[in-house]
Amino acid sequence: MCEVAFPELIKEQLDQMSKKSLLFSLMPSLQERRTGLVEYMDDPDCDPGLLKNTYRNFAWSNRLLSRWRMAYKRYLLPVMRSLERPTTILDVGCGGGDVPVLLKRWAGRDNIEARITAIDPDNRAIQFAAGQWYKEHIRFLSASTGDLVKAGEQYDIVISNHLMHHLLPADLNKVLSESDQLAGSLVLFNDIERDVIAYLTFRVMAVPFSRNSFNYEDGLISIRRSFTRNELSGIIPPGWKVHSHFPYRLFLVRHKINPAVWI
Repeated sequence: MCEVAFPELIKEQLDQMSKKSLLFSLMPSLQERRTGLVEYMDDPDCDPGLLKNTYRNFAWSNRLLSRWRMAYKRYLLPVMRSLERPTTILDVGCGGGDVPVLLKRWAGRDNIEARITAIDPDNRAIQFAAGQWYKEHIRFLSASTGDLVKAGEQYDIVISNHLMHHLLPADLNKVLSESDQLAGSLVLFNDIERDVIAYLTFRVMAVPFSRNSFNYEDGLISIRRSFTRNELSGIIPPGWKVHSHFPYRLFLVRHKINPAVWI
């Protein structure tokens, strides 16, 4: 028995090592941000059907991976309760619009009225979100933070989901400065952290949920474009803090009123 089992065991281990070697041999380098990569959905001539499916799929991927429920409880809800009045929220780069919908619903369950504006410079995203969530009483606008600053808009809270990895450091700091001007109490930007395990996990898990869309390919590109915590900490202005949360999330936070009170 031992003479038979031992070679079989060695063969099984060699097979596993071969699979792992193949997996890592197909891994791109994640040592640096690959800002030259462009996501398929950002192509103005991309397939409109695949784009709509991509926006729809954001609802499950954000709910599963983006930790907005935790962020709502830890960062947003204390601010909203402290205001003791309806809370105005701006979502920057809203994409498919699912994140502001979740925030509005959660706030409603906590007996807080959230008045939410969601903006995106890509009119295709705004058309999809406005059509998909027309019953949610959210204001969707094709605009930038600069446009709202010029218009004199003000909000209690400014948030963003998966925007930072799209931007070069100079562009990110411009958006942060404008978001700071727009927010009265809190700015919270949420994005992926670039990491080998995050990349491999997404590559394996996302396949069944990404058919007929750009979610799989663009998700991998997004990870390659994303910051590490040290990279992000090294370029942000004073007064901002980077928090890491599982699984491979970076939250960039700016508390504007009594920051010592908040975690």
